[in-house]
Amino acid sequence: MSYQVLARKWRPQRFDDVVGQQAVTRTLRNAITSGRVAQAFVFAGARGCGKTTTARILARALNCQHGPTPDPCGECDACIEIAQGRDIDVLEIDAASHTGIDNIREVVIAGLSIAPVRNRYKVFIIDEVHQLSAASFNALLKSIEEPPPHVIFVMATTELHKIPDTILSRTQTYEFRTIAASAIAGQLRAIATAEGIEIPDAGLALVARAAEGSMRDAQSAFDQVIAFAGQTITLDDVSSVLGLVGRDLLFDMVDAVLDEDGPRAFALADRAIESGHELRLVVRELAHVVRDVMVLSVDPSRAPEIQVGETDGVRLASLAQRFSREDLMRAFDVLSRAEQDIRNAAQPRYHFEMALLRWMHLLKLVPLEQLLAGGGAPAAPRITAPAAARVASPRVTPPAPVSAAAPAAPAPGSLAAPRVARPVAPAAVPAAVAARASSTPAPAAAAPVPPAPSAAAPGASAMPAGALKDALLSEIRGAKSFFYNTVVAQAQRIDVTAEAVTFAFLPAHKALREQFEQARPWLEPLVHRLAGSRVHVTAVASADGEAPVPFAAPPEPPSRAAGAPVGGAGGDLKDSALSSPAVKSLFEVFPAEIRDVEKL
Repeated sequence: MSYQVLARKWRPQRFDDVVGQQAVTRTLRNAITSGRVAQAFVFAGARGCGKTTTARILARALNCQHGPTPDPCGECDACIEIAQGRDIDVLEIDAASHTGIDNIREVVIAGLSIAPVRNRYKVFIIDEVHQLSAASFNALLKSIEEPPPHVIFVMATTELHKIPDTILSRTQTYEFRTIAASAIAGQLRAIATAEGIEIPDAGLALVARAAEGSMRDAQSAFDQVIAFAGQTITLDDVSSVLGLVGRDLLFDMVDAVLDEDGPRAFALADRAIESGHELRLVVRELAHVVRDVMVLSVDPSRAPEIQVGETDGVRLASLAQRFSREDLMRAFDVLSRAEQDIRNAAQPRYHFEMALLRWMHLLKLVPLEQLLAGGGAPAAPRITAPAAARVASPRVTPPAPVSAAAPAAPAPGSLAAPRVARPVAPAAVPAAVAARASSTPAPAAAAPVPPAPSAAAPGASAMPAGALKDALLSEIRGAKSFFYNTVVAQAQRIDVTAEAVTFAFLPAHKALREQFEQARPWLEPLVHRLAGSRVHVTAVASADGEAPVPFAAPPEPPSRAAGAPVGGAGGDLKDSALSSPAVKSLFEVFPAEIRDVEKL
């Protein structure tokens, strides 16, 4: 007798033998027991998950000599012939080769009125039914809705969305799930024991994961491995025959990334290439490992579902402690992009190595809120000995207050930003105040930020309001002349008190107020430094009809833009115009020259 492949030899013969489809098999068993069997069924699901097998078991259960029964005997003529596919009353039709309406009329519709030759029911099993033409579906509508009492339709498909709703509304639809890897591995172990095959559990788990939920694919792959290795199979045999990547190699790559060990990562990449692995498959399996670590981090109770082999659980648990969830999400994005890049790359190896280095770099990132709070440690308990001090993308250390003492050394693991020396008052700052100020992070701003305000010494008096206003305007004009001329100089009035500095703009100048609000994070530290205390800075709209207060320009900074004219002190009209603050502001923004002045 010719050899029979495992997928056919170990095809389930009863509902209890179908693996991973308990919801479907239990429903069908109860329907047969209670006599509530529908006239048409649609079995939908992925390839190799048991659709056609369940249809044959249903036909045997309905036509068994001792039935209808949910447990067919398997010994009567009907059970044997249906299992072998030669029963004259059970017609199994391949829709891919019977697509046209003529085939459906000859094979199905013409035989509906003919009673079964021997069995109770005439069963039509239409495989891959979604490949029927629209005319064929329309021809089946009436037959499926009101068939003769002795006819049962069972239609199997892998693409449920291609079946017309008019067909689905006349049938009972059962969706078959992909089978868990652990269930597939258990079935393969039973087959290996019965066939006398020696193979480690890790090898069976590797075959089960490669099947991606298909029992038939797993049995076919197992058959291929047996043909290669014989009765004794090792883990390397499975990897070699199926072209799979060993989990140890994947875990070693992840450890190299965590340890920021670039040479080791390159060596492991060489090992993967020399083993003949396709780099796209390696990246895909690395993403699979990242996904498993994330699942274990979110729900540790799912460890038995994701581990492959005996040592996987320990290594996955170790990785879950060293990764934060943010790290895992970033790693998954990097690997997903790398898989797409490798697909179209002329040098896949380069993209793979760069992806590993990019993954190492992303582990250095620190959450922004933690950085602003003054912390430099990673959010998760990432325990990596060679890279204990991780650094975020350039982390700026807030400037410490200047005192008579020598400046403190930067903290280890941080990058100190270059600081600009400024003249400092001779008064010394108390040590407690300096320590408290050095732990306060600098405020974030898009524009260059002036140095953080030093705390005022105890008993120091605040700057008078008038002097504070002049000093503030001078500082703004010297640091940001464009902002001064286009926004600050357009203010209706500027009110300065010990608690607040208020810039009032006309109600129509909404855009100016918005620009001022954008610059407020830069202005507040400047006011704090000048006032010696915390002063609130606001921008408001002045009341309609309010008389404007003449804008008093502060003393000009030592240097002016080259080419700007300077007004004289005489009573000449031109000299008076040139000395106007508004005209001076105009020259700050636009290079121009006044040739003539006329009084209106």
